[in-house]
Amino acid sequence: MTQEGSLSIGRRVLTREADAVQMLADALDDNFVKALDLILNARGRVIVSGMGKSGHIARKIAATFASTGTPAHFVHPAEASHGDLGMLARGDVCLVLSNSGETPELADIVGYTRRFSIPLIGVAGRADSTLLRQADVALVLPQAGEACPMNLAPTTSTTMTLALGDALAVALMAHRRFTPENFREFHPGGKLGARLSTVADLMHGPDRLPLVTPQTPLADALFTMSEKGFGVVGVTDPAGRLIGIVTDGDLRRHIDGLMERTIDEVMTRDPFTIEPDALAETALGLMNDRKINCLFVNGDAGAPVGILGIHDCLRAGIV
Repeated sequence: MTQEGSLSIGRRVLTREADAVQMLADALDDNFVKALDLILNARGRVIVSGMGKSGHIARKIAATFASTGTPAHFVHPAEASHGDLGMLARGDVCLVLSNSGETPELADIVGYTRRFSIPLIGVAGRADSTLLRQADVALVLPQAGEACPMNLAPTTSTTMTLALGDALAVALMAHRRFTPENFREFHPGGKLGARLSTVADLMHGPDRLPLVTPQTPLADALFTMSEKGFGVVGVTDPAGRLIGIVTDGDLRRHIDGLMERTIDEVMTRDPFTIEPDALAETALGLMNDRKINCLFVNGDAGAPVGILGIHDCLRAGIV
């Protein structure tokens, strides 16, 4: 096959699946809202299940729910028939996926939810299927052909199901007012964890602060700046509030008669600061925008509680 032929197939598949997702978006109705309400009102967890390719999608949907504030786990339908039905309990809500809606391995899970009054949300491609007729809320996938040329391999149908799961998860996040700070609690590791680190996680504490008072001679201020190693010194008033900073650049600009001056004569007043609970990514953006190398971290009373350097962010993997 030629390169152009391969590209043509790839584009055809992606276009067909994109069109199917658009059909799904257009078809959303009150049942989507009812499904959200069932999940939001559940006292327990969302149990997600499916067989075969639908099972792979179910695992991903359960993982997305769990990482975005909706407790969930996957139950394999075959294992459910051999004891794992005990993972379902009153107060849970069950989300079951099956393109045909007739997958025989799902019978025990569906029957269990009916026997113990566990709310059931069904996702399938046929409104008259056994799964959707048994479900409390039926989410019907549009009739869109599979991208497979034989219309057999689950491709378009699994893409729609996955997208529907994402739509539910994001809508639930909005209802729960899920914040970046909440997200960070579930994603402490890797690149995502680094991006969600707070200033307090990375800053140097009070013992590393380079601070002087307004009447400090510049010679003493220079010693403090060199000792702490941040290339900056902060100036605080009698109440301990940060009122200015002096950087290496400030010293160079006032080189004439420098040693006869006090720190308040050369300091930059009302410097940019940041709060401890701000995202470190926000601090890095501020430092880049202002072309500065560090930020003092101020507490509630305006007194510095730490200092954050641009290299602290870079070492943590925030770029």
